[in-house]
Amino acid sequence: MELVKNVTILPVVTTLNLDVERVLQAAIDAKPAYVLVIGEDKDGNLYFASSQSDGGEALWWMEKAKRALMEISE
Repeated sequence: MELVKNVTILPVVTTLNLDVERVLQAAIDAKPAYVLVIGEDKDGNLYFASSQSDGGEALWWMEKAKRALMEISE
């Protein structure tokens, strides 16, 4: 993927799909203390990775993200 120069990335909610690389780079740039990655691989299988091993904490963050997403759609 070639990066486009002179493009301002706006921190807004969009109804358009974004490139995976763009979303992952934004996450890297944010320098999070903890990260979950949930997606689908090229074969259509679930892909899940977490930077911490505690499954309960991962689930708690997923539920917190779910709540935030639900609030956006209201």
